[in-house]
Amino acid sequence: MMTSIDEKMAGEIIMAEHPGKRIRKWRDIFKVTQTELAEHMDISSSVISDYEKGRRSPGSSFLRDIVKTLIEIDMGRGGSVVKRFTPPGQEGIIGMGEFAEPIKIEEITEAVDGQILRGGDTDRNIYGYTIIDSLKAVTSMKSFDYLRIYGWSTERALFFTGIRHGRSPMVAIRASPLTPAVVGYVQPEEVDELTLKLVEIEGISLLRTDLDVEELSERLSKV
Repeated sequence: MMTSIDEKMAGEIIMAEHPGKRIRKWRDIFKVTQTELAEHMDISSSVISDYEKGRRSPGSSFLRDIVKTLIEIDMGRGGSVVKRFTPPGQEGIIGMGEFAEPIKIEEITEAVDGQILRGGDTDRNIYGYTIIDSLKAVTSMKSFDYLRIYGWSTERALFFTGIRHGRSPMVAIRASPLTPAVVGYVQPEEVDELTLKLVEIEGISLLRTDLDVEELSERLSKV
């Protein structure tokens, strides 16, 4: 899962003069022991100690694993730390990320075992994704909050959960000054004709996937 705290943690550690001290800081914030963190990462606790004391220099892959693991541990406990660092208006964002390189709509559809319901410009490059809880977005996000779901680029895929007929997300998109390249509905009950018409008017692609949110997040993070 990609949240705003991911970026804050990773950026702070990478830019720090002593990355190990920042790793220790965030481990303390999450109230996770070296042993607990090491067990979840399937490594020795002495390895964690070496990084925190500066005896080893962490690479980007290791830092990504630490950030991901700390957040996973917290979410397993109820997500109190993640919630504390989630800005107001972003409660509806389940996760977001940027791809290492641009991909096509067909590629992202295949990655999530999806089905294209309406096709826009399938040659458009997709640079990232955002997974959104439709109900929380409606109840907590104001108009300007919707701008945050686009991350670094509007050329991205917006995946919405909690979909019945699919109208609400499309109405919100039409009301926003920004338009995504593709919209994905996660396990929708039924997508009605009005929704499909709105998609055509906006000139975007609409796909559906029957993956659950956890599996969807996992697959998108590996694209």
